[in-house]
Amino acid sequence: QVQLVESGGGLVQAGGSLRLSCAASGRTFSGYAMGWFRQAPGKEREFVAAISRGGATAVYVDSVKGRFTISRDNAKNTVYLQMNSLKPEDTAVYYCGADRRLTVVPSRRRDDYDYWGQGTQVTVSS
Repeated sequence: QVQLVESGGGLVQAGGSLRLSCAASGRTFSGYAMGWFRQAPGKEREFVAAISRGGATAVYVDSVKGRFTISRDNAKNTVYLQMNSLKPEDTAVYYCGADRRLTVVPSRRRDDYDYWGQGTQVTVSS
């Protein structure tokens, strides 16, 4: 089992940047693909980005490609989401998830993730 704690959210103006972190407990962090999802008020939780266990493969939703970068440091049990050129429509609670399945390409499906953090609020003002 793994416990996840997100941090780094906040209020930023459009065009600004934030870096989210997700720290994982346990000694098997490298055994999980990791993903970032977000949920805006009144909407379902949606996929943002995911990274494979070793960090070699990353996938993104089209709306953040070229603006967001997911990375991980397995020595620090942490996954990051660097968010640049933020837009008001990026406003949401951001969650990280851990997927214990042994896949090469990380999943975009919310139901494939077994563990979740509590979320961190990102608010982008226009």
